Amino acid sequence: MTDGIYDLFESVHTPHYTNAEGSQRIADRIDVHRFDHRPELEGVRVALFGILDGRRSGDNEGCADAPQAIRECLYRLTPHGSWQATVDLGDLRPGLTEEDTAAAVESVASELIQMGIIPLVIGGGQDLTVSLYKALEILGQPAQVVTLDARLDFGADPEHVTSLNFMNDVILHEPNFLFNYTNLGHQGYLTDPDTLELLEKMQFEALRLGTVQGNIEEMEPILRDADLVSIDCGVIRASDHPAHAHAGPNGLSAASACQLARYAGMSDRLKVFGIFEHNRSLDNRDHGSQLAGQILWHALDGIFAQKADYPKCSVEEYTRYVVDLAEVDQAVIFHKSGRSDRWWMEVPYPLKKGNQMQRSHFVSCSYRDYESASKGEMPDRWWNTFQRLG
Repeated sequence: MTDGIYDLFESVHTPHYTNAEGSQRIADRIDVHRFDHRPELEGVRVALFGILDGRRSGDNEGCADAPQAIRECLYRLTPHGSWQATVDLGDLRPGLTEEDTAAAVESVASELIQMGIIPLVIGGGQDLTVSLYKALEILGQPAQVVTLDARLDFGADPEHVTSLNFMNDVILHEPNFLFNYTNLGHQGYLTDPDTLELLEKMQFEALRLGTVQGNIEEMEPILRDADLVSIDCGVIRASDHPAHAHAGPNGLSAASACQLARYAGMSDRLKVFGIFEHNRSLDNRDHGSQLAGQILWHALDGIFAQKADYPKCSVEEYTRYVVDLAEVDQAVIFHKSGRSDRWWMEVPYPLKKGNQMQRSHFVSCSYRDYESASKGEMPDRWWNTFQRLG
């Protein structure tokens, strides 16, 4: 990425941050784009940037002012000692049109991803998830997307992309490189049953709020497989995050939102993470901004705690378990990491005519999946993945 990329960004004004304990702040550990300083990107692990555009967010357009509000709260927090090189590119200036902004987001994210840098994006409207998804195309491999949202963002006017229908553009994008899509935290009374039926037919998943809250640890394997994670702040209950035009009494708790963000960060697959739709004008004593900053803190903490234990390294680091399911005449092979105690399953690609070489796809799973297989039950994750591979 050339130095000229900074011409797309407004520099960051960072006052002197203090905290009660007088300990180090994140502001001290991030190399910030200021009016007289443009950070080097070589060797950088993570790059934050804000997006000052909420024109496609309907009555939540105030989310365009989110980046600085969230940044101020994030910068006051204390980092762990193991945190690696991080830069703050500043705030991407809005384009003349919404399409101009979307193109700029895609270009910047694509450049960062090619450099092996994880973009942490502070929106802005969640419709810009489409640009982050398109940025993954440069990798030339199937992508997995996870959104956290109280609503499923399909339908409405297909000719005009908004924060309420942007997933249409993700699923219909050509070339199609979407391998899997999961939404976490939707609420049944806010969801069109036809949309749920469509997702089921496509072998995609939508897990209701109660399922997520009641089985938070089972969300880790889903987020471990994600290349792109996009959070709509409206997924969080209003008592914890009031800064959203559609904040409601039900939603994820603050603690659950932070836990899910850390799971996402810990994924070796993670390429880009975004938090969107925070509307500062509707906040209460900056409680929403503080929580959004803490969500980013947990994502960063997860990134810098990654174990690099996806089952492609030394087989000696894994314990292999084979469970024979006699009823379906299929063996399910599990791998448990010695580094992290995390689990994966091998799912075979369906054999094609004339090709007898068996290949396998690794899908993240949990100990609960191993327990199910041990009881003679085929884990849902295995079966859903096998269908998508076909």
